Amino acid sequence: MTAYYLAATLARVGDEMVAFTVVLLVLDRTDSPALAGITGAAYALPAVITGPLLGTWLDRTTYRRTALGLNQALLGAVMLSLLFATGHAPDWVTPALASLAGLTLPMVSGGFTSMLPTLVPPDRLAKANSWEAASFGAATITGPAAAATIAAAVSVEAAVVVIAVTATLSIVAIAGLPALPAAVVAEDREPFLASVIGGLVHLVRTPPLRASTITSTLLMGSVGVLLITLPLHMTALGAPRSAAGYLWTALEIGSVTTAVLLGRLQTRWRPELIVMVAVAAYGVGMTTWPLASTFPILLLLAAATGLLEGPMLPAMFAARQQYSPVELQGRVSTTAASLRVGAAALGQAAGGLLVPVVGTHTALLAVALSLVAAAGLGQLSTVRQAVHA
Repeated sequence: MTAYYLAATLARVGDEMVAFTVVLLVLDRTDSPALAGITGAAYALPAVITGPLLGTWLDRTTYRRTALGLNQALLGAVMLSLLFATGHAPDWVTPALASLAGLTLPMVSGGFTSMLPTLVPPDRLAKANSWEAASFGAATITGPAAAATIAAAVSVEAAVVVIAVTATLSIVAIAGLPALPAAVVAEDREPFLASVIGGLVHLVRTPPLRASTITSTLLMGSVGVLLITLPLHMTALGAPRSAAGYLWTALEIGSVTTAVLLGRLQTRWRPELIVMVAVAAYGVGMTTWPLASTFPILLLLAAATGLLEGPMLPAMFAARQQYSPVELQGRVSTTAASLRVGAAALGQAAGGLLVPVVGTHTALLAVALSLVAAAGLGQLSTVRQAVHA
């Protein structure tokens, strides 16, 4: 499992650097929040289409390592291309290049996570999920902080180069992963398109899984808005835009702490309930952010808010595993991941257009309230099912 967590975390560190670094690069070279939002959305949005397709293929293939490695190679190549194109080529080139890297983006989250039920015995899955959440959290801690530090100390261009280097290192780590058998054997395979639809239908028709997916997907839409809001909000606190990376780090330090310490909650409570409660608590905590008058105070509030959100991620993994058979793990993981990534993309695009209009204080409060609403909608989806039943 050491090889797995090393490979997965390295890939995720690069991915977490991308979302923040691309915004800084575009803002630095064009001073256009709208283009920054569109470029971030272009990186994430293709995953909405490719996620279910990649998940279906992953359930059928023995070449997962190759697919994961190719994703990282594509990311490195695109980042170096952005380095030369952004601010020099026509504006449409920047989001077009970003969209290429986004085609295989679900591999970073769902592609790795779908391997866990095969790698880990059932009685150790709860612990593995907590460490998987820690892997995501460590990447989210390290990625934005590294991007912020490198951008401030050297340049945003240097941060782009570091992403390409991290992608290369992750390819080396991926080569050390074990080869896994296909989850769906050849004689049991249905037609490819029917298999894709089967994963989507399972997500929609399984009430607890649907509740978890709705809540966590809407959460990512709010995160997309924050990716634009936080760098712009720094000027109100007398800090540089790059300082927003440290807010993400503080948030994830809190999140990883409770994800690891309270990960066992998923064995005592229904995982979809934990997802909804954690996201609602996250939103309540974030209502304090617009009140912060200095950067250090906001940093402390972000860390405290992360503590509330922490149990969400391992519970989300547990919901996918408990409510989906092994032969659907790849499709469910990448489809759910693609929905989350797509929601973040739409949120980022909307943030680029709306935040300069409404102001960052209003945007922060709106994000906080939307998180509470996300949990409510998740719960509503289970109530509606009970009524229809």
